[in-house]
Amino acid sequence: MNTMIRFFLLLAALSVAVVSVQAQDLATVRARMEQRLPKIDALKAQGALGENNRGLLEVRENQGDAGSVSSEENTDRNVVYAAIAKQTGSSPSAVGAARAKQIAANSASGVWLQRESGEWHKK
Repeated sequence: MNTMIRFFLLLAALSVAVVSVQAQDLATVRARMEQRLPKIDALKAQGALGENNRGLLEVRENQGDAGSVSSEENTDRNVVYAAIAKQTGSSPSAVGAARAKQIAANSASGVWLQRESGEWHKK
């Protein structure tokens, strides 16, 4: 087989493998996020965590493991936002800001939210 054809076949196979790995990674991220959600909801209800205007969690009161939970969640959210941005031709920050609005709209009463202006309030 021609060397050039082999090269292109190898490149195509690697591209498929990369997409497959990314899909598996996103599935893993999603599973971690779903598993973490009850803890996040409890920390939000206690006022320890709030949702900022960038679609990320922020520690409002350093209670228990609020810092580590928010750090882990924000790492995963950033992975998801980057993947969505890549698919849509947007930026991760634009995806996060849009997600922040969705989160705010769907948040329970009493959850700390950050307005676009940066001001914090309870829903």
